[in-house]
Amino acid sequence: MHFSLIDKIESIEPGKRIVASKSLSLAEEYLQDHFPNFPVMPGVLMLESLTQASAWLVRVSEDFAHSVVVLKEALSVKYARFVQPGQTLKITAELIKEEGNLVTLKTEGTVDGQTNLKAKLVLIRYNLSESDPLQKRTDNKLVAKLRDKLQTLYPVNSCPTLPYPAEGK
Repeated sequence: MHFSLIDKIESIEPGKRIVASKSLSLAEEYLQDHFPNFPVMPGVLMLESLTQASAWLVRVSEDFAHSVVVLKEALSVKYARFVQPGQTLKITAELIKEEGNLVTLKTEGTVDGQTNLKAKLVLIRYNLSESDPLQKRTDNKLVAKLRDKLQTLYPVNSCPTLPYPAEGK
């Protein structure tokens, strides 16, 4: 099962910074077990929301040059507060450096201006066709799906200068 832990991209500066949000609802399936009498967003999912926002920044910054952008390493992760149903986790990620297929970002999650977690993330980006040329078609399909998802999270009217696919692609 894939959890989309970003509800909305609020702003994005390609190559620099992204601001996104995740509104936590009591309807989130995992809250039934975490914890029944005190439902809170699991720390690993808070970290995943930072990772997903960071991956969107990388994708947009490089005009979707890679079909896969995933977490390689989470450094200096610090948790400060819980996120409870009814609260919105505001996520910021700033690009620090790029080295080959690695991208390092400084990330933070806040609720009402209070820090809930911080982390330095290292993402790795690649195409499946790099190890198997027959996967080029799969890369193209993944990128097309990601572009569609971006339009849901950050409608074209929000930023007409972002690299959206041309008609018919």
